[in-house]
Amino acid sequence: MSERVPIQVFDTSRGAAHEVARRIAELVRARRKEGRPCVLGLATGHTPIEVYRELIRMHRQEGLDFSHVTTFNLDEYWPMQPDAIQSYHRWMHENLFHGINVRPENIHIPDGSVPAGQVDAFCARYEQQIRDAGGIDLQLLGIGRTGHIGFNEPGSSRQTVTRLVRLDRVTRMDAASDFFGEENVPKQAISMGIRSILSARSICLLAFGEHKAPILYRAVEEPPSPQVAASFLQDHGDAAFYVDRSAGAQLTRVATPWLLGPCEWNELLTGKAVTWLARKIGKTILSLTEEDYAENHLYELLAARGGAYHVNLEVFKRLMSTITGWPAGKEPGKKVLVFGPHPDDDVISMGATLQKLCQQGHEVHCAYQTSGNIAVFDHNVLRFADFVSEFNAIFGLAPEQTARIDLHIEQFLRQKPPASVDSAEVQQVKTLIRRIEAISASGFCGVQRERCHFLEMPFYQTGMVQKLPIGEEDVRIVLEMLRAVRPDQVYAAGDLSDPHGTHRMCLEAIFRALETYRCEVDRLPDVWLYRGAWQEWEPYEIDMAVPISPDELYHKRHAIFRHESQKDRAMFPGPYDSREFWQRAEDRNRGTAALYDQLGLPQYHGIEAFVRWRG
Repeated sequence: MSERVPIQVFDTSRGAAHEVARRIAELVRARRKEGRPCVLGLATGHTPIEVYRELIRMHRQEGLDFSHVTTFNLDEYWPMQPDAIQSYHRWMHENLFHGINVRPENIHIPDGSVPAGQVDAFCARYEQQIRDAGGIDLQLLGIGRTGHIGFNEPGSSRQTVTRLVRLDRVTRMDAASDFFGEENVPKQAISMGIRSILSARSICLLAFGEHKAPILYRAVEEPPSPQVAASFLQDHGDAAFYVDRSAGAQLTRVATPWLLGPCEWNELLTGKAVTWLARKIGKTILSLTEEDYAENHLYELLAARGGAYHVNLEVFKRLMSTITGWPAGKEPGKKVLVFGPHPDDDVISMGATLQKLCQQGHEVHCAYQTSGNIAVFDHNVLRFADFVSEFNAIFGLAPEQTARIDLHIEQFLRQKPPASVDSAEVQQVKTLIRRIEAISASGFCGVQRERCHFLEMPFYQTGMVQKLPIGEEDVRIVLEMLRAVRPDQVYAAGDLSDPHGTHRMCLEAIFRALETYRCEVDRLPDVWLYRGAWQEWEPYEIDMAVPISPDELYHKRHAIFRHESQKDRAMFPGPYDSREFWQRAEDRNRGTAALYDQLGLPQYHGIEAFVRWRG
């Protein structure tokens, strides 16, 4: 094993979070039984929220008692008022403390409102409070894309303690969605130091999603380095990582397990190894030799699967079988239901396939699960409000009601503090903007207007980036969509790297709805998973590859252009990438085609790739 710290890889992020919650609960109960206080170090953000929800459930349903628990939070933005919607002080109370019986006097969170001249003294007191409490028993951590734990950015010394830090640009980019734009993210934060964190008796680090995979590999398989603060956890005697499959994808035991020892060579792992080998040495699949396998730790594969010729042909035929220009089959009249987490995910991810499905005579429905309204800039709202006013004036329409709404919108947006929640009226206008763009874009691909459905799932309706957990009403809405259309095919976003988790939550609702729907129909529809703007499927994972001609890719580009509010500069571009969504989509489609060509398969201008759900 090449990992330098213990790691558990779970099928889902929920499984990992519940295991950590169970471990925390055991510690809390043990300290209670011993008559000793329990001291927890806590983290904030999207990653640990399921841990806190499970702890709240344990408190309410199992009587887990937090009255003897003392907590210390890792960090807080500075400057930051405790009641601001992005404040970690507010976040902790809303997502944990209000749901358990921890004593208010036992809660410690760095104070982002401390005046500049008093920050150093505050940080020293914070360290002293930790010592006075007897030290931290268990520290909960996430990991940033820069490898930061707390806000210990690249270059942080192992000897650092609680202090004021300057945030890395990547960290601020990743926080942009919480602040409705990077320009609103504070440039500094108060954070426990690396020495403070390593002083905890036990440490649990959580990492979820494909975008965490590269830094997780560096943190656990490369030597400790100030450039990756999380790598210092290798030196801790009781630190463990809890990750989902997506975050663990680049670990050697997951990515290239044959480098570590014997493997069970099923079809999927065989495809993974053969395509890895072909890409590594720059050969097509059918030109790989016995020597190529032997020199790259893969001779056991040949022994298990029947020699280079047989293995090459097996994988080549499997990849060839994925290619089709008829994604729903050659017989027209199929019912197709395309789910989009946001109003633009369908055309960004499968716009060319959407065109083909419509052109080939299938009944295509697009169901947009959320409004996507938080991704609309305020200036777009003002522009549309001005348009309505001018429209009414030109055509002599009654202005009274419209004028009142226009006045509210203008006054609200002119006085709106940065990074604050929109009023209900402004949210409605932003929803309408995204809705009209979606109708235009899907219509450009051939989808009839009456077959565009806007589900407005409740989990999204917070007005903020952080969403509610998926509830029964969310699942019911998706289920009713399935019942209404009774599709032969379903397409859904299967990527896990969107900036604030909406894709993951929408997919959860679909899977839960399908489980109920399974009991109502003779046969489930074929379910195909596409990727969003951030990732692409690996070739060995792909079950359907839909070729794209130059004209089709050009047409797809202009469908994406119909989402004008996301053009040029999107509110939430995701992991730092200066390309627009249409550029990412085209580069990815061309890249998949180039990879197929490199592996020795037919050459195409572009390819949209899908994986079949086998649930």
